[in-house]
Parts: sequence; C-alpha cells; structure tokens
Amino acid sequence: MAHIVILGAGIGGMPTAYELKEKLDNTHQITVINSVDYFQFVPSNPWIAVGWRERDDITFPIDPYLKKKGIAFIAQPVDKIDAEHNSLTLKNGEHVKYDYLVITTGPRLAFEEVSGSGPEGFTHSICSVDHAVKAAEAYQTFLQEPGPAIIGAMPGASCFGPAYEFAFIFNRDLRKRKLRNKVPLTYVTSEPYIGHLGLGGVGDSKGMLESEFRHNDIKWITNAKVTKVEAGKMYVTELDMQGKLVQEHELPFKYSMMLPSFKGVDPVANVEGLCNPRGFVLVDEHQRSKKYHNIFAAGVCIAIPPVEVTPVPTGAPKTGYMIESMVTAIVHNIAADITGQTADAKGSWNAICLADMGNTGAVFVALPQLPPRNVNWIKKGKWVHWAKVAFEKYFIYKIKGGSSEPIYEKYVLKLLGIERLDK
Repeated sequence: MAHIVILGAGIGGMPTAYELKEKLDNTHQITVINSVDYFQFVPSNPWIAVGWRERDDITFPIDPYLKKKGIAFIAQPVDKIDAEHNSLTLKNGEHVKYDYLVITTGPRLAFEEVSGSGPEGFTHSICSVDHAVKAAEAYQTFLQEPGPAIIGAMPGASCFGPAYEFAFIFNRDLRKRKLRNKVPLTYVTSEPYIGHLGLGGVGDSKGMLESEFRHNDIKWITNAKVTKVEAGKMYVTELDMQGKLVQEHELPFKYSMMLPSFKGVDPVANVEGLCNPRGFVLVDEHQRSKKYHNIFAAGVCIAIPPVEVTPVPTGAPKTGYMIESMVTAIVHNIAADITGQTADAKGSWNAICLADMGNTGAVFVALPQLPPRNVNWIKKGKWVHWAKVAFEKYFIYKIKGGSSEPIYEKYVLKLLGIERLDK
C-alpha cells in the first residue's frame, strides 16, 4: 500500500486527490493537507474586491467533500518537509509519513520585497479570498471619498491577468456608480509593454489592451519598478527598454491594488536541493522533482523560467488549463511508478485564460506557452465575460461533486471549439 500526500487544496490539489482516487485501487491511501479548512476559487477574487461576489459564493469546507470520496484531510500548516525520510511535520507537532508527496501549495506572496506594500501596508491584494475581502472593505470606504487609484503589478510579478481584470472591473463598477469621473486611474506594471502578460504577448494583446485602456481612460506606466509605498504615495522608477532611467514618479493614490511577486512557501523552499533560489520546485518534464524521486509538483509552486529577459523582472504565469494538465500527468506517473512501469506522462504547458473585463472579456490562447507558438491568438467579446461567470459556477460544482474529469478541457476547450490543445 502506498500513502500519497497532497500538500495544498486549491485548483491543483483538489483535482489531484480526485484523479488519484479514481486511478488507484482502495489499497492505497490519499491524504490532503491544507493550511486552512476551506477551498477558495481564486479566479473570482477580483469580483470579491468590488462587492460583485461574497466570500461564501466562492468558498466551501473541504473535509465533507473529500470524506465522501474516502480521502483523508488535515487542516494544518506544514512546518517542515523531511524529504530524506519521507516525513512532514505539521504546525501542531503531528508527523505524517508518505510514500509519494505532491506539492500544489501555490506561492508565498513576497510583499516584503517592496517596503510598504501589501494588506499589512498601504496596497491591497486579490491573491487570496482574505485579501480580497479586505480590499472590498477598503473599497467601500474609498467610495465615500473617491480619488486617484493605482492598479498593477510589482517587480518580479508573474501572474498579470488578475491585475488587468481588476483594473477593468474596478473601472466598470465606478462607471455604474457614476463615480468614474472622480477617480484618475493609473495602471503601473513591471511588464515592458501593456499586454505582455509575462508571456511576451499573445496575439495582438498589446494593441487590444492598450486600446481598451485608452477607451476607458486608464493611464499606464510600463517597465515600472515600484521601490516603496507610503500612505497615499507610491514611488516608481520607470525604465526604458535598455533598462535606463526614464523618470522617477511619486504617484498619489487613495486606493491601490498591486499584485506582488511570488516565492515558494517556506517549508517547501527550505528543502535542500528541491527548489530554485526563489523557492520554486525544480521539476523535470514529468512533473517530478529533479532530486527526490517520490516528490511531484504542479501549478504556481513549480519553477518555470521567464519567457524573456525584461528591463524590470517579470515571471511566467501558470494558468488553470496548464495546471490541470500537470495534475493529470502526475496522477498517471504515480500510478505507473507504483506498478513498476515507466512514469512518462507529460503535462502540456499551454496557456489558456478567460479574462473578465467588467462587462466584456478576452480569451488568450498560447500553444505552447513559450514562443514561437503553433497557436497564438486573443479574442474579445461580452461572451467571454458570461463564459467566465458560468465557468466559476461550473468549476465549484464539479469540485464539490468530486469530479475526476479534466474540468478546463471539458468546459473551456468546448467553449472555444477546440478539441484538444495538444493536437
């Protein structure tokens, strides 16, 4: 009997548990460990921050749903991973032994890299439901005395889609309230140009997003290195494409949401030989640790190199479809390894993203993620907005139901009229 422990219960960890349960016979034990006792659908956080969703709309308790499938659950943070002895130490002092470990923790939010940033400082975040709820509370206060706002991404950020989404959703909500004329809005980003997205652009993402910004009176600063944030003021160094100084900005604001850079969570990053210097897990093409044969990883916690060198550091995003393909590869490889077969399944690292823009939306498809690509396009329309609203409900419904099917492939690819992205 093998004991497979999954560390993290998000959009990677929950499907991993369900797929493993479906793939393996009942002689094997599956345990999910998560730092909190609830699931959160992170892609909906931009809506939370303006009050279009409530916390209970996108969260639910994990234990009852895993229990129905015969999957054990522990709601405890992990303090230490002893990879040499296949053991975890939890915050409460409990020790958990494993035969295989699957890491799907997501990132640690590195607010400390920019002084004064983050929910404990002077900017907000939508990277977790707790942060989004706090951002929503501040937004309601802001509406009483509106003024300048700054939205964007810090140096080293890698997931830019939610920042664009929030800028457009924020803009749309203010227009509905007839307050947009009182809020000068600036998008500040480490990207070298609007629409870079950490992907070197997708199709005409640059032209489309610049056009949308102009249409909605959103100013922007790119190649922006935020150096410090104080109450009501953000300090930004703007560089050119050669990395030379263009201008030093001191931008006033009454409300700001800035995505931070990511690092690996501490107990994972502290394992010798497991991660790169930023704490992201080094994996081979089969999602397996390059040092530890029985450790696999998927999602935001793995190391993927940037698509190109940029004047201000940017990272590469990991989208939902990509995470799903990594999860399926891990499940096949663990099952093969248990039975003494070759673990040769590979995830398809393709980027596909539905991005809401308030009352419209855009879909990005990059196949493969790193250019040059076989598929490279962006499309815009109100249907994308409604497709993302529907997908939120579909995904939560399927996770509650214990679905082991590939959710993104079943929904998003069908929506786009694509049979498979790897064909």
